[in-house]
Amino acid sequence: MKKYPHYLDLQPARRVQGAVRLPGSKSISNRTLLLAALAQGDTDIRELLASDDTHVMLMALQKLGVRWEQKGASQDYLVHGAGGTLPVHSADLFMGNAGTAIRPLTAALAVMGGDYTLHGVARMHERPIGDLVDALNGIGCRIDYTGEPGFPPLHIQRGHIADRRLKVRGNVSSQYLTALLMAAPLMAKEQAVTIEVIGELISKPYIEITLNLMQRFGVEVVRDGWSAFTVPAGSRYASPGAIHVEGDASSASYFLAAGAIAGGPVRVEGVGRDSIQGDVRFVDALRQMGADISLGDNWIEARSTGALKAIDADFNHIPDAAMTVAVAALYADGTSTLRNIGSWRVKETDRIAAMATELRKLGAAVEEGADYLRVTPPERLQPAAIDTYDDHRMAMCFSLASLDGAIRAGTTVRINDPKCVAKTFPDYFDAFAGIIGRS
Repeated sequence: MKKYPHYLDLQPARRVQGAVRLPGSKSISNRTLLLAALAQGDTDIRELLASDDTHVMLMALQKLGVRWEQKGASQDYLVHGAGGTLPVHSADLFMGNAGTAIRPLTAALAVMGGDYTLHGVARMHERPIGDLVDALNGIGCRIDYTGEPGFPPLHIQRGHIADRRLKVRGNVSSQYLTALLMAAPLMAKEQAVTIEVIGELISKPYIEITLNLMQRFGVEVVRDGWSAFTVPAGSRYASPGAIHVEGDASSASYFLAAGAIAGGPVRVEGVGRDSIQGDVRFVDALRQMGADISLGDNWIEARSTGALKAIDADFNHIPDAAMTVAVAALYADGTSTLRNIGSWRVKETDRIAAMATELRKLGAAVEEGADYLRVTPPERLQPAAIDTYDDHRMAMCFSLASLDGAIRAGTTVRINDPKCVAKTFPDYFDAFAGIIGRS
C-alpha cells in the first residue's frame, strides 16, 4: 500500500508542461468487473484501475465466489464468469465509499436472491440509495434497511419477482438506473424487462457508458429516448474475450486544466476523441474559457492562450469534471457560474458546501445555491490549508491553486489528508509534480 503524509504542501509553480499516462476509468473498471463476473466465459480485462474503489469491487466479487487472477504486477486481470449466477448465496460485504460498487451489486444481488448484507464507511451510510431500493422492492425484491431508512447498510434476502416493469427516479443519481440496467438481463430470461425513468435523468453520459459496456458483453438495450429502456427476453451476458479500460476522463480534467491555466502544453494519454466517457466534454468548457485544445485517437492536449474567460454553463452532464472548472474559475477574468450541479450534494461529501468553503479560504467570493455555485476570483490568491473531506476530487482539484495563471499568480496550498486520492488515482501528486517546471 502506498504511504501518504498527513498533509502535502504545494509551492507556487510558474509553468506546466509534459505528458501524463492516465489510470483506468473508475466508471468503466467497476462496471466491467461486475459484467465480467455475471457473464458466461472468461474475460481478460486490461489496464484496470488500481484504486480503493476497484479493490472494494474485487474483494466483494471474491467473497461472492467469483474467481479472478491478477497477471503478475500488471493491472491486467482474468475474471472467470459465473454465467448469470453467483456461487455464494450468503455474504457480508464491505463496500467502502464506492458508489459504483454498492449500487450495481445491490441490484444484482436483490434480483438473484440470497442472504447478503452491504455496508461501508460512515459517509457511505449518508449517501442515499432509497430510489434504487424502492424500484427493486416494487417488483418483489426484498431489501431492508438496517440503519436509517433510505441509506445503507442494507440486508438483502430472497424475494419473489412478480413484475418485469420497474420505475426509478432519475434526478438524484444516474447510478440507480445503471444498477437496474446491469441487473435487468438477470430477470429477462423469459420476459423482457423495461425500466421507466421518472422525471429528469441527470448525468446522462454515465448511462451511455453503461449501455456501451452492456453491448460489449452481448446485451442490446432498446431505448425510448431517456424515458424508458427495455432489455429483450432471452438476453444474457457473454464475455467479449478481452476488454481494455480507457484512461479516466475525470482524472484527465486536472492536467488539462493545468495546461489551460499555466502555459502547457500538457497532454493526457489513454483517452481521446472517441472515448465512451462523457467527461471528455470537459474540454468544451476549457475551450469556452479560452484554452487551446487538441484531440487525437488516444490523447488530449491543452495549452493556455492567455487569461481564462469567466464561464456560465450547465454542468449536469459532467458533474465530476465540473469540480475542476470551479477551481479553474480562480484564474478567470470575472465571475463564473456552474449550474445544475445538485448531484454534488450526495457525492463523497456535500461537494457544493465543501467547494464553497475551501474556495473562500483562497480569497474567492462564493455564492452557494441548492444546485449552483458562483465563483468570483480575488485579486490575489491567499495561501490556504485545504480540507479534503475524504473526497479524492477535492484534493486533486485544489492542487491547481498552486499554479501561476496569466493574470493571477498561484499560491502556497496545503492539501490535508492527501491519501484520499487513493480512491481513484493513488499516484496523482507524483503525476502532478511531473508536469511542473520552476524555471
